[in-house]
Amino acid sequence: MEIVNMVLEYFIMICIGLVGSFFSGLLGIGGAIINFPLLLYVPEWFGFTGFTPKEVASISMLQVFFASLSGMVSNRISSKGGPSLVHKRLVLQMGLSTLIGSLIGSVASSFLNSATINMIYGFLAVIAVVMMVIPTKASSENKPVTEVTYNVLLAVSAAFLVGIVSGIVGAGGAFILIPIMLTLLKIPTRITIASSLAIVFLSAVGGVTGKLTAGDIPVWPAVFAVIGSLLGAPLGTYLSRRMNVKMLRYALVVLIAVTAVKIWIDILV
Repeated sequence: MEIVNMVLEYFIMICIGLVGSFFSGLLGIGGAIINFPLLLYVPEWFGFTGFTPKEVASISMLQVFFASLSGMVSNRISSKGGPSLVHKRLVLQMGLSTLIGSLIGSVASSFLNSATINMIYGFLAVIAVVMMVIPTKASSENKPVTEVTYNVLLAVSAAFLVGIVSGIVGAGGAFILIPIMLTLLKIPTRITIASSLAIVFLSAVGGVTGKLTAGDIPVWPAVFAVIGSLLGAPLGTYLSRRMNVKMLRYALVVLIAVTAVKIWIDILV
């Protein structure tokens, strides 16, 4: 019976990783925005010992690392023969900035209690929803990567701040970076999605380093969540290139909104 329970628990972790990474590839996010509540609630629903918010943040950050890596590889394979949608200068500037911020945040999370981590996650989700419903100019959608310009100081500063709070909750930060890139930096949607995976990967490098230093990662549950993430990201990336840009944006808004409502209900009730 014990073996059956262990197998079931690890299967659940694979499914959680798969769901999160599917949305990672589909919408250019690291998957943490959906994985955080799944890891927090789903194991308990099946009668298993739940994870603490610190453990959830650590598992989620490790999953984000591998999901974003897998998504990047799939994106590169899918784009062969066509123009690259990754803005390399943007990735380098925002990626390094969010890496530093994420490292700081992930180390700082070991000094915070569970309620504070959940509240920070809730605030990030609400901010992301608000920013995603702000309309952007559709005329920029057809711009090639070489013609896209943006405010460098704003991009670097925003990435650093997002990196800090994302490192605390175990996120790559894309669920808030994407709205910033779309609404404030005016980056076209498809370039935003393609570039955000690379930015999230660099953010996750800093986050994972910090979580390993703090020692909060449950190894085996994290391993099986990663296995699931490696399965889901390529499928999400494949579908993202065959869907309407507006549908991608609306799907991201709905995903974040549902998650925000759930986490705040638990905080306030």
